[in-house]
Amino acid sequence: MSLEAIKFDSQRVTLEILNQLLVPYDTQYLSVGSMAPCDADTSFSGYEAIKGMYTRGAPAIMLVGCFSVVVELDRVINKNDNPFGYNKDDLAEFKAQLEKRIDLLVESRPTAVNLLNGCNEMKKIIQDKQSLKELYSGLFDFTVKLYKDDLESNYSIGANGVKYIYQELEKEGFTGEFSVMTICNTGSLATSGYGTALGIIRALHQEARSNSTRMSHVYACETRPYNQGSRLTAYELQYEKIPFTLITDNMVSFLVDSLARQKTNRSLPSTAPIKFIIVGADRIVKNGDLANKIGTFQLSLIASLYPSIKFVGAAPTTTIDFTRNTGDEIVIEQRPKRELTEIMGAAVDKDGSFVQGENGVQLQKVRMAPAGIDVWNPSFDVTPHENIDCIVTEKKYFLKKDGVFNLE
Repeated sequence: MSLEAIKFDSQRVTLEILNQLLVPYDTQYLSVGSMAPCDADTSFSGYEAIKGMYTRGAPAIMLVGCFSVVVELDRVINKNDNPFGYNKDDLAEFKAQLEKRIDLLVESRPTAVNLLNGCNEMKKIIQDKQSLKELYSGLFDFTVKLYKDDLESNYSIGANGVKYIYQELEKEGFTGEFSVMTICNTGSLATSGYGTALGIIRALHQEARSNSTRMSHVYACETRPYNQGSRLTAYELQYEKIPFTLITDNMVSFLVDSLARQKTNRSLPSTAPIKFIIVGADRIVKNGDLANKIGTFQLSLIASLYPSIKFVGAAPTTTIDFTRNTGDEIVIEQRPKRELTEIMGAAVDKDGSFVQGENGVQLQKVRMAPAGIDVWNPSFDVTPHENIDCIVTEKKYFLKKDGVFNLE
């Protein structure tokens, strides 16, 4: 199995992505040959990879999208493979065609601002270049640096998150073991590597080796309806040997209360109280409102009832959208109905072992609801800044002053 979600070969200019629909049952990489679908081209596109949830996580979406632009341009400019209809003899027209296809790529995930930010930076480079060779070289260098910068920012987010958490514990006078909770997947599979919210958890786990006050347990929400928590975060935590327990999304309030009041008669996985709920973000707007996987908002509401629990958002600065003032302005993506009524999983035998087929673990899709019913399936919700105690980026961690975040 693998924790490498994105493979870009800078010599051959090829892009492969881990098919996250098959994790944790199988490791399969898909070759991405273009940025968006085209009738004359049969390659798998970045648009399809992102829209179809083969790759997900705001930073990874940005990287896959930008790399797919580079791969398409390498085909057209360097390898003379042009099923997309670019006019290579007219630079102005070429740029217009390119920007139109980039706009289509952005439509693959409207809520995640990282992709939009990355593509907007690409457009600035496009307008500035005076030849196809310069244009390609500029976009190539930009995207490779974007990948390296994201990886570095992940480690910085982890370090800044640990700094905030231990300062809060010291301020409270808390010593001993504590637990944290997270939702969705914000680790290596959602970024260039290491992770944002899960990066903080990784850093906390490493810090525990040399600190008497330590994180001893993680609670991962399953993250319905697409189960990124049960499939991906559980896989990453197990891979890293971090003690954790998987819970359903509707167990949170009962678990938090049981731990807070030390209800040991409820067979709790750990007696360490939950001190922090750490989540990622697909978009953070100017006032600190945060859009993240559906279910995040309710976690913040639960945390607000317990003064001893801090709610933390973690994301690189590429996730901050300074063009929107509040969360009311964020477009929430509606996902297909079948994602709520159907589920993909591995077939198991009577003892719970995976059933093996000709090509590995046997996967099957089952329907869990009546046919023809109405379904509402927003992919994200918005957590208001009033419910957020801290926002951690690669630059620093931000606290509210007089109830307001200043993310500048």
